[in-house]
Amino acid sequence: MTASRLLSVLLLLQSRGRMSAQAIAEELEVSVRTAYRDLARLQAAGIPVYAEPGRGGGYQLLDGYRTRLTGMTEGEARALFFAGLPGPAAELGLAEEVTAARLKLLAALPTGARAEAARTSAVFHLDAPGWYREAEPAPQLPLLVEAVLTRRAVDVRYRRWRAPQEVDRRLRPYGLVLKSGTWYLVAATDKGVATYRAGQVLEAALSDEVFERPGGFDLGSYWSAYLADFEARRYTGSATIRLSPQGRRRLPDNVPPEVVRSVDATATAVGDKGWIEAVIPTESTGHACGELLRLGVDVEVVAPAELRRAMAATIEVLARAYALP
Repeated sequence: MTASRLLSVLLLLQSRGRMSAQAIAEELEVSVRTAYRDLARLQAAGIPVYAEPGRGGGYQLLDGYRTRLTGMTEGEARALFFAGLPGPAAELGLAEEVTAARLKLLAALPTGARAEAARTSAVFHLDAPGWYREAEPAPQLPLLVEAVLTRRAVDVRYRRWRAPQEVDRRLRPYGLVLKSGTWYLVAATDKGVATYRAGQVLEAALSDEVFERPGGFDLGSYWSAYLADFEARRYTGSATIRLSPQGRRRLPDNVPPEVVRSVDATATAVGDKGWIEAVIPTESTGHACGELLRLGVDVEVVAPAELRRAMAATIEVLARAYALP
């Protein structure tokens, strides 16, 4: 670990120039005392590190010195794909490898290109989870990553929505997908390929079984087909609704994109106050009732009667709960 950290200190000085011990400590998440010790070790090893005293001073390499120790380890090469995704990389257990790979890349670049890379990195940032929600924790994710990379089957205890809720499965992981802050595992079982929510994996253990992923399997193509099938199975009914101008503006923040697209495609004007009537897909009466109630007085359900009654019953309960004494 010490040797790896010393190389990181050396690459930091090479890629960024003069740095204080405090800045080095913060970058590598160590104490300032450890940073001073590492700098002293580099000097003792013959690396031309010298200190510039005074305000604005710090440690830097002798002009013209460059290390050639920039070869990447296997783990760092894997982590390179996530170099711009620090959050997901940390969830996958690759945070240290990503940091090391970025440093080696910067150290290997010419001075001009290095500055341009730093400027580009400073103006782009990815935040994977959607609004109004946090990323779903997935404690077993690092082990699942190892299973994917080593092509070893994994025995899991999985929580699902239908009974029995907790089941044991042997999975042969084909890949991982990050969607809106949630990780999904695509894996084969004896019944075929299926998708599992990584956060619902309660326990996991690597097995001795090694498997081969089918040569024709493409993770991106599978995921696209899975999403299309999911949407087709998700919506089992439809409803006719009326929306005020305010309700239509608020719609994208309260319902899925498919519902918004359906409103845009089927909207017709009703009356002279800007209201429109449209047909939307629905999952179930309860689910549709919950979503549409978010729009308050800016929505009215026209049909089906079952959904209209469910809306009325919920509103009646709310009215009683908030009735003035």
